[in-house]
Amino acid sequence: MIKSLKKSDFSLILSGGGALGIAHLGVLEDLEANSLKPAEIIGTSMGGIIGACFAAGLKPNDIMDILNRFSNAAKWIKFSFSGNSIVESSKIEKIFISIFGAKKMTDCEIPLKVIATNLLNGEKKVFSASDDILIKDALLATMAIPGIFSEKEINGKIYADGFLCENLGLKEASYDTILAVDVLGFNSFEKDMPDNFLKTANVLEMFEKSMRLLIYNQTKLIKEQVNKKIFLLEPKTCGYKTYHFHKVNELVELGKGLLE
Repeated sequence: MIKSLKKSDFSLILSGGGALGIAHLGVLEDLEANSLKPAEIIGTSMGGIIGACFAAGLKPNDIMDILNRFSNAAKWIKFSFSGNSIVESSKIEKIFISIFGAKKMTDCEIPLKVIATNLLNGEKKVFSASDDILIKDALLATMAIPGIFSEKEINGKIYADGFLCENLGLKEASYDTILAVDVLGFNSFEKDMPDNFLKTANVLEMFEKSMRLLIYNQTKLIKEQVNKKIFLLEPKTCGYKTYHFHKVNELVELGKGLLE
């Protein structure tokens, strides 16, 4: 895989997956160790956030520091008592401003594409350098899980999380060689049924398992439609939850050692 990636320009695609997306950083560290630089980065939700950091020129160590800030939920969660979501995004927006300032999509060192979903009609929106918007606004759109995080209005349109239409942005690749990292892939769900003492725990696990299967099948279908050389990495995230932001070090390790 490494030899093939060194021979040609490639698109790096990072999936969404909440805290599971922290595993993307392990892959980025391996890319840097092997002197591999993608020709473009495509990200959805958490993959968009980490991809944007890398595209803007931050090193894996810098991104690690940012992720550690997210490990303390009090620093970025602010509960909302109005509107359509549980969490209001003002604290998260401040963190993005501290990282990207007033940088726009055109200011990235590596071309960046961020996937979001038009919440009113379901259409996919791919923010790129052709959109005259701030990086932080594209990220607030791609991470806006409906009902959890506040939806984002950009140029009069309402956007939500990109996982609703394409969690792994394979269709958006400009290059014939793709390195795709899917933290909600085949290795993201348990292959047996939950067996907790409390029924509530079983119900919650069944719901999350169903969501992972739904997204996995969405990606599987899209992959069959893309006629390009795809190197697919699927970190073993099945033992972790999408809200495990406090397990940064463990999740980063899941992404390491997957490049051959």
